[in-house]
Amino acid sequence: MDMICSFRMDATVVANTFIDQYMTAANGEYVKVYLYLLRHQQETVDIDRIADALNHTEADVRRALAYWEKLGILTAAKKETEPAEPQKQEEAVSEQPAQDSGEKRLSRTEPEPLAKKASVQRRPVYSQDQVNKLAEDEDFTQLLYIAQKYMDKVFTSRECEVFAYLYDGLHMPAELLEYLVEYCVQSGHTSIRYIETVGLNWREKGFGTVEQARAYASGFSKNTFAVMRCFGLTDRNPGDAEKQMIERWFSSYGFSREVVLEACNRTMEATHTPSFRYADKILTEWKKAGVKTMRDVALLDEKHQGKKKTRTEKKPSNQFHNFEQRSTDYDAMVLDQVKSWIGQA
Repeated sequence: MDMICSFRMDATVVANTFIDQYMTAANGEYVKVYLYLLRHQQETVDIDRIADALNHTEADVRRALAYWEKLGILTAAKKETEPAEPQKQEEAVSEQPAQDSGEKRLSRTEPEPLAKKASVQRRPVYSQDQVNKLAEDEDFTQLLYIAQKYMDKVFTSRECEVFAYLYDGLHMPAELLEYLVEYCVQSGHTSIRYIETVGLNWREKGFGTVEQARAYASGFSKNTFAVMRCFGLTDRNPGDAEKQMIERWFSSYGFSREVVLEACNRTMEATHTPSFRYADKILTEWKKAGVKTMRDVALLDEKHQGKKKTRTEKKPSNQFHNFEQRSTDYDAMVLDQVKSWIGQA
């Protein structure tokens, strides 16, 4: 018997035309940017995310985008950049002089997009001159020194720009940013993108002091540990998606630890395995029902049991139940008949 095995792969398809016609002539860094866009074609991707993922500067990313746009591989709309499928061999390719120089570029008459349009989100970018000027600020200089020591690396211009933005653009105190780096590194995260994301999150929550951030981090750590222990997952840290759910339960929904752990216990009883998604569904429904305390959970349970009992007591109406039930004792009738046979004999 012939056996055919099939494998489902999460893959990104690159057109042969791109490899044959465009890749060999392009700078390797430009190729990396194109492949990254192709990989994330269904997502909204901003320039700093690309720079962080590829360890490029934002200027490098912009040069790569401009290069592919010039060749017609990327089509740009206002504030948008869209990857387009490279020209196929059989399609007409016209050579047109570039508008600003004597160079020639390949363009397609009707480029076919490979992806939905991805909006390029921009935040203020600090130039090297601006960063150098901030170096005259003793607090900022000390911040960069301490951060590099924590992260055990020499900062690139991209990383200096992020700290300049958080410190000068958002006016976050140097002491708070030092604690931000300490907090992220101790959690095992040294990516500048992660540090920036946490910093922006703290900014949105209105944290202005180390004490506020430490109190939040301490409470969140205890809540996280309690959830992981309830699920029996004490041998690992929660993943990013799991962290988001835990933070939503405590911060967005405002549940107490007691209520959250009750949902986790019910999850284990129902699924016999730790499932953050199952617990999230329970807590989301409780949030919709206005649950705030364990008393509210008990009332909700009573209401549910009442509805369940009503459904059980309600008998279905069908042709068999429409007849009046008979009370005849068929066993007694058979016994009397047997007795009459014996008497006749």
